[in-house]
Amino acid sequence: MKALQLMEIGRPLELREVPKPVTGPADILVRVKAAGICHSDVHYCDGLSAVGPLPHTLGHEVAGEIEAMGSDVVSHAVGDSVALHYLMTCGDCTFCRSASEQFCPQGVMLGKDRAGGYAEYVCVPARNAVRLPADVSFEQGAVSMCSSATVFHALRKGRMRPGEDVAIFGTGGLGMSALQLAKAFGARAVYAIDIQAERLALAERLGAIPVDAGTSDPVAEIGRLTGGRGVDVSLELIGMPSVMSQAIQSLAPYGRAVIVGLADQPLEVDTYRELLGKEAEVIGCSDHLGIELPSLLEFVRQGRLDLSSVITRIVPLEADPVNEALDNLRSYAAGIRTVIVP
Repeated sequence: MKALQLMEIGRPLELREVPKPVTGPADILVRVKAAGICHSDVHYCDGLSAVGPLPHTLGHEVAGEIEAMGSDVVSHAVGDSVALHYLMTCGDCTFCRSASEQFCPQGVMLGKDRAGGYAEYVCVPARNAVRLPADVSFEQGAVSMCSSATVFHALRKGRMRPGEDVAIFGTGGLGMSALQLAKAFGARAVYAIDIQAERLALAERLGAIPVDAGTSDPVAEIGRLTGGRGVDVSLELIGMPSVMSQAIQSLAPYGRAVIVGLADQPLEVDTYRELLGKEAEVIGCSDHLGIELPSLLEFVRQGRLDLSSVITRIVPLEADPVNEALDNLRSYAAGIRTVIVP
């Protein structure tokens, strides 16, 4: 089968012929119908975050159709349309039994630690497959498995309640899902902070209040828009310490800043003025949970989370367009979300 593989850190992906995966008794073989290109994939290519032994097939946002199953699988059927939970765990440790599988000591990640979905086929444990509703496309199912699922988890970690104000720092794939989910959760106002006019315009069409960080100080502007109070929950989705600081500084008393973006530099916090004085919180957010995914896909099915405008480009399983999409993500010049359709 064909697979796009990382051969060497810092080098473009290459299209190669590799063996088709073999299913174990509890596994399913999925013909990939869509695989999202995520900013995390750039981090893997560039060595910011370690990946499995090279050559390695990336791709952790995956949806497709079950083509074969192991002998022990009774939960699914050949032909089922599924989206894939990218955390593969033991299923039996304390963390797995308490629905905190992202801390499973045996956990591995699809597309990071084991071969992912930048390929014609992928093999995963059957328990990682979530049925895709009939009226949710493979493309929307794929991107919901990371960008949407991560911010769904982040809003839950931030304990967002109806009637609260929310600030979303970064309106890429994660941000567009975050602002829609915040509204679906009952936010009074959602502020979308970015420097790209196109993204800010889309955020406004989706019901957010745009804040252009390229022409104004977003902390001051959020203060002005909230009458000096600040927001109850902020999400940092960029992965830059300077933006993380803005997410913290924008908080109201008792506010919660949820840090989602990956950064390779430390964050400095004025603990007295920014945390203690407000009794504010800074919360780390790692991945998401399998139990959250059916609810998330139901939001998509109902149209409360519309990912059609988030998917701005479809590319084939070929090296040049995928490497171009990764380069655009590096320079923050991408549209919003690019999806591979083999």
